[in-house]
Amino acid sequence: MKNLLKLLDLSEQEILNILNLGDQLKYELKHGIAHPRLAGKALGMIFEKASTRTRVSFETGTYQLGGHALFISAQTSQIGRGEPIQDTARVLSRYLNGIMIRTFAQEEVEQLAKYSSIPIINGLTDFAHPCQVLADLMTVREYKGRLKGLKLCFIGDGNNMANSLIVGGLKVGMEVSVASPEGYEPDQQVLDFAKEHGGFTLVRDPSEAAKDADVVITDVWASMGEEQEAEKRKKAFAGYQINQKVMDAAKSDAMVQHCLPAHRGEEITADIFEAHADEIFEEAENRLHAQKAVMVLLME
Repeated sequence: MKNLLKLLDLSEQEILNILNLGDQLKYELKHGIAHPRLAGKALGMIFEKASTRTRVSFETGTYQLGGHALFISAQTSQIGRGEPIQDTARVLSRYLNGIMIRTFAQEEVEQLAKYSSIPIINGLTDFAHPCQVLADLMTVREYKGRLKGLKLCFIGDGNNMANSLIVGGLKVGMEVSVASPEGYEPDQQVLDFAKEHGGFTLVRDPSEAAKDADVVITDVWASMGEEQEAEKRKKAFAGYQINQKVMDAAKSDAMVQHCLPAHRGEEITADIFEAHADEIFEEAENRLHAQKAVMVLLME
């Protein structure tokens, strides 16, 4: 593994290596065992999309590993003035030991990796959210003790979360079902992968998708950059909600995950969110541990 651009690039073993190291680093942190495995190293963090969890978890994680993280805003750097991505990549490669980028187009991340001589980590694009899904898988395994053979259900927009959950879930041996409204299906590249892999279903009815699920996952109806479509999406996604009816279709001990921020009353009801809040905020915490594992494996 030279970069983390999308989960399509990783093998099952590479995903499990990240999760196993994430578990180890989490244990060490909880028990006061220092792990300065990136001492003297620097991570550049390029943000073209705003962030809460991504920035705080990467910055804190780099510090805990003994390294230093630099925040690079598109608005206050030459990136925002049109410097070509290939030039940015070659310059930053001479200063840094790794780059995390949170942006819009997947192509930008791929180009950054092509021209960089240091590891690139995808902190989010419109196509993929690999770091979040690694944290999701880590959390599911913590609660369920395994991944292989479990059923993962995603309800909502076929966005970057859906894309990465499908790929990540199938690669580690889970059955994956998705319920999305017409016109909001996951990316065709991901659907083609799922068709070849097997173990995947795409339906319109959320309760059908959630039938016998071990974990039920959702995301906001309008992702960052889609705010102008909010009203249109509210109509399209009416009924695509994790509520008691959906949870009744899932297994009685099913867990719930949400990448946050959550809009209670839209994609998830307030009562279901609060009933599963411990799982959801453990998932948020695990962004820190999973990403630290990625950084160690790529930058150590």
